[in-house]
Amino acid sequence: MRLKHSLLCFSALIVAACSQSSTDTPTQAGDAAQKVNVQDAGEVNLYSSRHYDTDLALYENFTKQTGIKVNRIEAKANALIERMKSEGEFSPADLLITVDAGVLWQAENAGVISAVQSDVLEARIPAHLRHPDGLWYGLSKRARVIITHKGASIPETINYQDLADPAFKGQICMRSSSNIYNISLLSSMVAHDGAGRAEDWARGVVANFARKPQSNDSGQIEAVAAGICNVSIVNTYYLARYARSDEAQKQEIYGNLNVIFPNQDGSGQDGRGTHVNISGAALAAHAPNRDNAVKFLEYLTSPEAQSYFSDGNNEYPVIADAKTSSAVSVLGTFKEDGLNVSAFGKNQAKAVGIFDSVGWK
Repeated sequence: MRLKHSLLCFSALIVAACSQSSTDTPTQAGDAAQKVNVQDAGEVNLYSSRHYDTDLALYENFTKQTGIKVNRIEAKANALIERMKSEGEFSPADLLITVDAGVLWQAENAGVISAVQSDVLEARIPAHLRHPDGLWYGLSKRARVIITHKGASIPETINYQDLADPAFKGQICMRSSSNIYNISLLSSMVAHDGAGRAEDWARGVVANFARKPQSNDSGQIEAVAAGICNVSIVNTYYLARYARSDEAQKQEIYGNLNVIFPNQDGSGQDGRGTHVNISGAALAAHAPNRDNAVKFLEYLTSPEAQSYFSDGNNEYPVIADAKTSSAVSVLGTFKEDGLNVSAFGKNQAKAVGIFDSVGWK
């Protein structure tokens, strides 16, 4: 839905079209008019890089409950962050919604978001799934798991670290190193193991590639199922799409896979738990509808909304008492890594540098 044309009245080119008092300067009158119009309209303006039609049900239900109209602009996360930077204090954005904590860190670095202090959000969302200072909050989570071909002679319990073992030479398919999911996974390894060991791991995995990095997570799933390679790493919500599909071909693909939640057992880093990442939201730095935005954030962490996330896009809820979709539950239970996801952003530059140095293209 398009944001109202009146928001554009901040532009100096159309100040004359905005209502003014004869005692106010054009800038003062235009600014005041816009602030009042947006707040009185009972709206919340979303800039979202989530392109899931199922999220529409969330927005519609929020409007039914509160009467607050939800406007949204959808684009890739980097484009939205750049747009917010260029709009500056006149940005109509109230919330930035995106996937991956590494992207939320980029928004933090760009200075386009601001902190929210909410007892509701802090009580519902585990500490490791939100920014320590309230700059953003996780809304749903996905695990990055290992998949193997059922016909391959691979143990049922392996860890991320094992994929660097020469025993897997010529068996591994992966996405590009530019993919944010892979960057965040390696960033977590930097946090846990240090940059040196993380680089050794990445170099070992590259040596075990069956083909050059390519495609998306669905491409890795289909390559492993077809026997093009025996091992890959993918997000759980991609797997759940195949598991719940009515298409016989996708059911067959899923049936050819073993799903392994790594790092479940053992001492030290071996038992740290499976890497999880989030979809999350942050309050815009110049949100014109701040109160409505906080209400929307709190609504998105309610048990009802969390179930929408899980059933609609095959994600895990971030709150403990929300229902998890059966398509996600079928993948199995697991222990998740308790590392605060803000570490993915802090170590992002190191991770990118490591990928470049080992030739993971």
